[in-house]
Amino acid sequence: MTVTLKDIAKVAGVSHSTVSRALHGNPMIPPATTARIRKLADELGYVPNTVASGLRRTHSKVLGVLVRRIDDAFLAEVLQGIEDVLYAEGYGLFLASSHRDPEREKAIFRTMSERRVDGVIVCSTEVDEEHLRQLGEFGVPTVLINNQAATETAHSVSHDDVAGGRTLTRHLIKLGHSRIAYLGHSRTGRITQDRLEGYKQALCQAGLEFCPEYVAAGPNGTAEAGGNAMRKLLPGEVRATAMDCFNDIMAMGPIHALQQAGLSVPKDCSVTGFDNIPLSQYVNPPLTTFHQPRYELGTEAAEMMLRLLSRKEKSLDSAEIISLRGQLVVRASTAPPPA
Repeated sequence: MTVTLKDIAKVAGVSHSTVSRALHGNPMIPPATTARIRKLADELGYVPNTVASGLRRTHSKVLGVLVRRIDDAFLAEVLQGIEDVLYAEGYGLFLASSHRDPEREKAIFRTMSERRVDGVIVCSTEVDEEHLRQLGEFGVPTVLINNQAATETAHSVSHDDVAGGRTLTRHLIKLGHSRIAYLGHSRTGRITQDRLEGYKQALCQAGLEFCPEYVAAGPNGTAEAGGNAMRKLLPGEVRATAMDCFNDIMAMGPIHALQQAGLSVPKDCSVTGFDNIPLSQYVNPPLTTFHQPRYELGTEAAEMMLRLLSRKEKSLDSAEIISLRGQLVVRASTAPPPA
């Protein structure tokens, strides 16, 4: 149901005109009252009437793109794929970063809607049922890339992270490793759990026991977080001889931590990453990783959005879900375990 100024006025206990003036920043309204009304409007899901009614007489030819961080190495090629497809069709991009802040994401969605973007592509952040409800109220078609929430979405492009995690672990098992650790990223929800699931599946298929003490997680995907997670495993009575890391940047931390502890990679411990970012081949030693088709994730999402926008009635009822698979890239950071 569309929220009106009258609805806000009723909850706030003020007049309709006071709500209107507060939302338009009228200096005659006390700042505390303005702040309270704007907070209520946000909580109730109010959007300006011209947007909420969905009366878009013309296309803006602008698409919103929401990412977690603009400086994320993984997203550069994803964004390039999106831009290449949309630029050819005459679209511009409205790019914003959420920094994984739910309130910031909500404000960005609202701003994009008020600017009348034709659609929104959300990259590698967590979009749950509340986000989808809000976007649905705005009437904005949405395509998700690598959604980190467990929520099923009707229009999404993702990478098969279970298969990626399984392939990396199988590679280590084939080299002869049986004590393999997994270093995850505690804030990525579904993605780190899928990669962990692939790791578990590979162990099970090889007849190896899953040991919880070989699993650690960092609060983010940085090299520092990976190094700190690795140090938690070093004091163990039976040290792992190999480890799968959530991403390439995170893998650089354990390599450094192992070398600082006087150990050699891969002689004493093999290390793998995930994503195959350009920097991974220049690590010392060059990093074995799993190539995620980043550019293709972007092009597939952009083409899916164009298909949504081309529908005459803009019906979002029919689902379209695409899952891509990458490939193993073997480099010098993995080798058979020490004798």
